[in-house]
Amino acid sequence: DMPTSKLKIELARILKEEGYIQNYKGIEDDKHGTLRVFLRRIADGPEVVQGLKRVSRPGCRIYVPKDKIPTVQGGLGVNILSTSRGLMTGRQAVREGVGGEILCNVW
Repeated sequence: DMPTSKLKIELARILKEEGYIQNYKGIEDDKHGTLRVFLRRIADGPEVVQGLKRVSRPGCRIYVPKDKIPTVQGGLGVNILSTSRGLMTGRQAVREGVGGEILCNVW
């Protein structure tokens, strides 16, 4: 459970599309709201998400052009970018021909 925001909801949507989480749900309350994320496991074993690294920070933003978007773990992971067209994975950004700020890497 965590406080909700539009960015966190979009991040959870991408992680669900990529198969890293099972589901997510927004819970309304009197204040800000809560985002509940359900982790995905492999047959009662470890979680699917083995690692998550924040790349861009408020003190050091990392921007990449469309032709320099890096791969994560040799293509086994995914990087999430904030572009002018919204949040998307690195593969989607290459396909659409846009660059942006690398928020995090997930593997």
